[in-house]
Amino acid sequence: MTENEFKSGFISIIGRPNVGKSTFMNKVLGQKVAIMSDKPQTTRNKIQGVHTTGTSQMIFIDTPGIHKPKHQLGEHMMKVARNTLRETEAILFLVNVAEELGRGDEYIIDMLKHTETPIILVLNKIDLVHPDKLIEQIEVYKDKLPFADVVPISALQGNNVDRLLEVIEGYLPEGPMYYPEDRITDHPEHFIVGELIREKALHLTSQEIPHAIGVEVERMKADDRGTVNVSAVIYVERDSQKGMVIGKNGKMLKEIGKMARIDIENLLGSRVYLELWVKVQKDWRNKSQFIRSLGYRDEEY
Repeated sequence: MTENEFKSGFISIIGRPNVGKSTFMNKVLGQKVAIMSDKPQTTRNKIQGVHTTGTSQMIFIDTPGIHKPKHQLGEHMMKVARNTLRETEAILFLVNVAEELGRGDEYIIDMLKHTETPIILVLNKIDLVHPDKLIEQIEVYKDKLPFADVVPISALQGNNVDRLLEVIEGYLPEGPMYYPEDRITDHPEHFIVGELIREKALHLTSQEIPHAIGVEVERMKADDRGTVNVSAVIYVERDSQKGMVIGKNGKMLKEIGKMARIDIENLLGSRVYLELWVKVQKDWRNKSQFIRSLGYRDEEY
């Protein structure tokens, strides 16, 4: 193979909240760079994951789940999602095949009608449905939009993911290796660390809190023994939420830190000392400057 036969390109992943976009991204990369939660709208920023083989480099863009924005943070999330549809080589429209086509899917389909980029319909969670149901769902979606390809997968179990990667590679043009072959994301480590902490807070706290949680990593530095010392602040919007995150006698915060530290050590390949604080920043999701301070910068896109 000559150098100019190497393929590369950008691929957008779009879909309703909680259809498995982050799960798919992490499965392809073999490492967690996008947070996963059973609570929708957990992905707030465009997360680029880089998958490199001997023949190609795919740069995946995991977008926030499409939803009607209710505050400035929500508007930012939707702007990021729409912008990722521009100038990409392919779009993965991820749907949950275990659920019927809904209004959210219709909204995305209407959005996709205005793009000339090849759209690959990815029916996720095939492990949850009967093959007959899968065939029915495929026909329902194909009636809505002329997809370039249709690939059923289970992102969680990895079923048919390799086949999907082969299909995607077919749409990539010849191009350079944009990132070093050992790079799996373009985000700095402190951003990923913050997202891992937020994931554990989302997992452990009640439904009242999730969207009000933001994390800022204030310090991340290795000491002489190789231990990485991480200091981070978990922001909430109300005093009552602060109490929930801390928990009785600090039990909840301690559990968040314990779970997050394991993932951070796997990410960094080092021992980690994690120190967490909880602060109230009232109505922060409607404060553009504060949102940007947490790393959600729409001007980058």
